[in-house]
This record gives sequence, C-alpha cells and structure tokens, in this order.
Amino acid sequence: MSLNLDEVIPLGRCLGEYKRMFSLEQSDLELAILDCAGGTASFNAEMTRLGNKVISCDQVYRLTAGQIRAHLAAQANLCSYRWDYYFQSPQHIAQVRRNATEEFLEDFPSGLEQDRYVTAELPVLPSFEKDQFDLALCSHFLFTDPNLSEEFHLEAITEMCRVAKEVRVFPLLGGYSGVESEHLNPIVTELKKRSFHVETPEVHYEFQKGGNKMLRVSKKNSA
Repeated sequence: MSLNLDEVIPLGRCLGEYKRMFSLEQSDLELAILDCAGGTASFNAEMTRLGNKVISCDQVYRLTAGQIRAHLAAQANLCSYRWDYYFQSPQHIAQVRRNATEEFLEDFPSGLEQDRYVTAELPVLPSFEKDQFDLALCSHFLFTDPNLSEEFHLEAITEMCRVAKEVRVFPLLGGYSGVESEHLNPIVTELKKRSFHVETPEVHYEFQKGGNKMLRVSKKNSA
C-alpha cells in the first residue's frame, strides 16, 4: 500500500487518548513500545518527553513535516460520535487533534534523527527484529480501513506479534459504521488456532458509538 500524495492525512491523537484506547497502565508506559501506523499522533513526542521509549512507524514518515502539514485532513463528519465521554464538543476534539498534530510536527525532525520515527507499513515490518518490543499498538487502521482484506489483517497482526510480545488494536469497528468488523470473529478464531492468546476487552474510551473494545493478542508463553 503505497502513499498517494493526493490523499489527506488525518489529524493525530494524543497520549491521553492512547491511554484510554489501549488501557495503558503506568507499567505499560515504561515498556518498549511500537506505535504501528502512528501517523501524526503526539504519542511518541509526549512519551519521549516523559522519558519513555516509543518507536512509531508509518508510510507517511517518508514525507517532510511541511509535506505532511500540507496534506492534513479536515475534521470528518462527527454525527455518529459520543460527546459525553472523552470529548465534549466538535470544537473540543478539533482543538485536541490540532494540538496533537502540532506537537508531532514539532517533534518529527528530531525524532527522525533519533530513529524514533521509521518509514514502514503493515503487513510486513522488515525494519524490526523478533521480540524487539514489549508492546505494539495499532490505532484506527486495522478494521477501520474497509479496503483491507481478512488476509491482510491476519498477516499484519501476526507480523506485529513477531516484533512485539503483545499487540493491542483499537477499535474493532468496520470503518466508521458503528458495527463490529466482519473480519473480527474469523481473525480471532484463526489466531487461537495458531496458538495465540486472544482477548477483546472493553476499554474506558468510547468516542465512536459502539467502539469501546480492543483486540489484545500475545504468544501464549508470554501472556
């Protein structure tokens, strides 16, 4: 999946959202983390400022900060979202996402020099070694993108399991429909057949209606 410069790039998410989306405890934040398909999230910048270790990977990192800024997306249609949980209004989310993206853009040049931002894309991550990370996170890419096949999802998740001891994916909705992805149950079944430990726990985050679960996958000997 190559990056088309005519495509828009979504505004980023912040550390506070990551904590809720992935049920991240303080002990989790101290792990070696891969933010897969990290985009313009400020997660890496904020975690680095706190002294934690994160590497983010995305195909968008082949661009310069200026090119990324030029291709940022306008806010999407927000009619199917909840305003009583994390965000209070469309204005609130717009401000949070703008702030996160600005923090990312400020951090991006130095992060590239420090190898904290790596150009790589699922379903293969040749830049990373087996078990290089304790935890891999994937937000709003798998299950969200309606163009990705079940085979792509399986390959991507097992590849993240190769480079990390545990994988967490959020959300589990198909696109922005508010309906659980049709790929989820077959993927859970297949992962269990391949001897992975698989859970779909609820999380303390529900901005998109119905989107309050994550997929949690680990090798059984590391669960």
